Amino acid sequence: MADLPFLPVTELSRLLDRREISPVDIVRAVLDRIETLDGVLCGYITLCGDAALEAARVAERETAAGCRRGPLHGIPVAHKDVSWTKGVRTTAHSRSLLDFVPEEDATHVRRLADAGMILLGKTNTGEFACGTTDLFGTPRNPWDLTRYTGGSSNGSANAVAAGLAVVATGTDTGGSIRCPSGLCGIVGLKPAFGRVSRHGIIPLSWSMDHVGPMTRTVADAALMLNAMAGQDPRDPTTASGPVPDFTAGLGEGIRGMVLGIPRQHFYEALHPEVDAAMRAALRHLEGLGARLEPVDLPRARDLGPVGPLMYRVEAFAVHAERLRSRGHLYGRRARQKICSGAFYTAADYQQAARVRESWIQELAQVMRRVDALVTPTLRIPAFTLEEQEQGPPDTSWGTHHFNMSGHPAITVPCGFTAGGLPIAMQIVGRSFDEVTVLRIAHAYEQSTDWHRRRPDERGWPRARTPLDRKGVTPRVGDA
Repeated sequence: MADLPFLPVTELSRLLDRREISPVDIVRAVLDRIETLDGVLCGYITLCGDAALEAARVAERETAAGCRRGPLHGIPVAHKDVSWTKGVRTTAHSRSLLDFVPEEDATHVRRLADAGMILLGKTNTGEFACGTTDLFGTPRNPWDLTRYTGGSSNGSANAVAAGLAVVATGTDTGGSIRCPSGLCGIVGLKPAFGRVSRHGIIPLSWSMDHVGPMTRTVADAALMLNAMAGQDPRDPTTASGPVPDFTAGLGEGIRGMVLGIPRQHFYEALHPEVDAAMRAALRHLEGLGARLEPVDLPRARDLGPVGPLMYRVEAFAVHAERLRSRGHLYGRRARQKICSGAFYTAADYQQAARVRESWIQELAQVMRRVDALVTPTLRIPAFTLEEQEQGPPDTSWGTHHFNMSGHPAITVPCGFTAGGLPIAMQIVGRSFDEVTVLRIAHAYEQSTDWHRRRPDERGWPRARTPLDRKGVTPRVGDA
């Protein structure tokens, strides 16, 4: 049972179908790891242990009666604490929301629950997805507890990587699913803009926020996206077209596909070990039958200030009213970033929007000639928590481009440094073509062993921690 938290959903689902395990077994195994290890990893803000066990017992009875709803039924999931959860507090890691208990679920939370998934808890995040994690503790990278996990879906990433969650969800405005997933050695998928409803997430940027799965394998991400995707009248940005089966074609391979390799920006100034891992990954993709095609994306170098300007302006618009009444409860970093949006002019925002549109057009022209782009997710491995506090490198260096364009993008592990830190590869697809993105990522993943590695837990501090850690009792309704 000790291995259950590390098994992919596809394997757990097969075991559940054969009744070799029960949902209660899975939830208990994960909760045991949380109680033992989350005191140091700080992956969670709120845990729903008793409610999760009760929901697992219900799923167990349903399975025994032959009423299993599908491959996600009976599988526990953790949600980033910017997602509304009915009857369970949603804090966004901010003192200004400590007492906020939503009266409804976010759409993606409800759709996963309807598929039979069990709410395990709410994962840690930077305040309002842009600030610090001072209030509930800083998530630690399971591969090296002195290293940064990335942000802002950092609790989801370290929980999945360390077996404190089977799968999780996150949000991504500039890379907040892909960066922590890359630094923690798991799979993180940012779907196309409009594929998954944002209704019920605490927003940062209306034009760049995305919601997506964070998992151990590509197939698990595809399963979750099947349940999460689709039009939602409460989010007018969601696409109205048919939703494909994202698991279809996963095993068809990539022979004959054309993969674009950008000449500009994405392969510049890489850490030597990232550079070596990416070169090896590209050779491996060629060995699987893909053709690598150099492509020009000169505007990629111009986008550094554009995304932050736009999201800060949009974030200020979201937070202006709450800042007037509860601004003193915001942490310093979140308050500074959000309030800076008030100082940009309409001309600044319009100019940024023009640059963004030029980038979208340039990217669209290139994507007509290739099946996908392949880049590093980050140009550096995980850096220390001390560096993060003093002045961190830009972790959205290779990811925010595709929040501005809305293209689907996935990160998968593609190597490790000599010191044992994960290195990650990003695959970017045509608009609304997650099927191809997942197919390429799956072909690479299944022909390599990087995703099968686990962090070395020897030497981690261990002390059983009550589920109402830090004296904050989770409020659990009809979970």
